[in-house]
Amino acid sequence: MQFPSIETPRLSLVLGTEPVLEAVLRGDRSLGKLLGVEVPFGWTEFGDPIFRFSLDMVRENALEALWWTYLPVLREEKVLIGSCGYKGPPDKEGVVEIGYEIAKPFRLQGLATELAMGLIHKAFSYPQVTAVKAHTLAEINASGSVLKKCGMEKVAELFDPEDGDIWQWVLNRPAAMKS
Repeated sequence: MQFPSIETPRLSLVLGTEPVLEAVLRGDRSLGKLLGVEVPFGWTEFGDPIFRFSLDMVRENALEALWWTYLPVLREEKVLIGSCGYKGPPDKEGVVEIGYEIAKPFRLQGLATELAMGLIHKAFSYPQVTAVKAHTLAEINASGSVLKKCGMEKVAELFDPEDGDIWQWVLNRPAAMKS
């Protein structure tokens, strides 16, 4: 692939550059052609709004593109399996938030854990990142299981105006990585 990506054992997390995000918004056919991959129906449940937002953020500051959207491609099969990324650059305390989705046919194969670990490792490759956080619905679910496997701990129950009760998960920078 000609686009920057985060590599994991089975996945290429393709960076949502301006051309990639524009292709997402033009449709699955355009995206598949640009990336040279199969784009299955229903690969995203998040829909256009998050990709439009990411595109606006990338256009505003291209240097911050790495803190927004990535598209996970199952490398060997050359198929897009969902979306993932960060919800912006590190805050003033050095905390970044991750989010992800896996299309239904690709769930329960360890791919969500693999991509989440890829995002976490990439985040900690930047010295200013002190912690990675994520949020799930306030219930035992697959996302919480993924985050636990990644070493995250549930640290708070919060109320989100859009989602209701949610759990906050955090993984602090490992001691061995602190400067």
